[in-house]
Amino acid sequence: MSSQAIGVDIVEIGRLSKTVRKWGKGFLKKVYTDRELSYAMSKRFPYQHLAARFAAKEAVFKALGEVEKDFVGWRNVEILNDPSGKPMVLWHGKAEEVRRKRNLKGALVSLSHTENYAVATAMLVFGSNGKKR
Repeated sequence: MSSQAIGVDIVEIGRLSKTVRKWGKGFLKKVYTDRELSYAMSKRFPYQHLAARFAAKEAVFKALGEVEKDFVGWRNVEILNDPSGKPMVLWHGKAEEVRRKRNLKGALVSLSHTENYAVATAMLVFGSNGKKR
C-alpha cells in the first residue's frame, strides 16, 4: 500500500529580499540552482519567484521530514516548470539518494504568490516500502 505526505510553507517576500541584500550571491548560490535563478531573474518581480521556490523547497523538506533538509541540501531539490508552466520537483545528488531509498514515486508542488507573500504545498507519494519519516 502506498502512502502520502504533505508539506506547506509561506515566505514573506520582503524578508527574503532583505536576506538577499544582506548575504548577496552567497545566499542565492547556497539555496538556488542556476536554472532556478535564471528563471526568477527573467521575471519582472524576481523576489516573488525566488520566494515561491524557497517555499516549495521547504514544503518538500517538511513532507520528507525536517531531518532530511541538512542531509539533502537546498540545491539538490530543484523547482522548475514543465513546458506547460506547471511546477515540478527535480531530485539531484543526496536528494535523489533519499528519493530512491524511501521509494518516492511522485512529487507534486503548487506555488502561489501575492505582492507580499509566497506559499507552496508539496505532496509526496511513496511506494509500498516507502517511509514517510
